[in-house]
Formats: sequence, structure tokens, C-alpha cells
Amino acid sequence: MLQAALRHGLIGLLLMTPALAAPTAEQRGKAFARANCARCHAIDRVSHSPLEGAPPLRTLHQRYPIETLGEALAEGIYTGHDDMPAFELSPDQIHDLLSYLKTLE
Repeated sequence: MLQAALRHGLIGLLLMTPALAAPTAEQRGKAFARANCARCHAIDRVSHSPLEGAPPLRTLHQRYPIETLGEALAEGIYTGHDDMPAFELSPDQIHDLLSYLKTLE
């Protein structure tokens, strides 16, 4: 009886392991922000932005509802200054980044 319970428990853990190991949308979004935004913007809840005047990502929700940024990210973000590169994100990247930004609200 104990052996059967242990066997079922082990099988359950083995089946869950790939799901637990896969990065979440929030984790992928944070990785995207780290790779593409962190050079200028603070991407966490406490840091200062490395580039003076670059708003921390944690403040975006104060200016824009995060849910509405998806369309802008799909069309491409273009700013009036040369320091910010133009970005056009895939639907999966948009989902991941918005998922991460929601964690900063």
C-alpha cells in the first residue's frame, strides 16, 4: 500500500516537473525587459533607471492602463529621441511583457 502511494506520488511529480520548469509569462517578460529595456529603464520595483529621465517600468501603469499597451507594442514603439530604439514585438512577446508589467503595479 505504501509502495503504491509512493509510486503514484513519484509519477505525479515526474508529470508536473516539465510544467514547473517552464518559465512563466511573467518570467519571460522580465527576461525580455532585462535584455531590451534595462540598459536605460529600471525594470524592478525599487531601482533607479540607469539613464536619467528614463521612467522606471514600474511607473508605466500610472500613465497608461497596461492592458492598452498591447496595440502600441504590436504597431511599434517609436519615440522622439534617439536613445530609445524602435520596438515591434510579436504577440507572444507582448503577452509576456504585459504579464510582467502587471506584476509591477
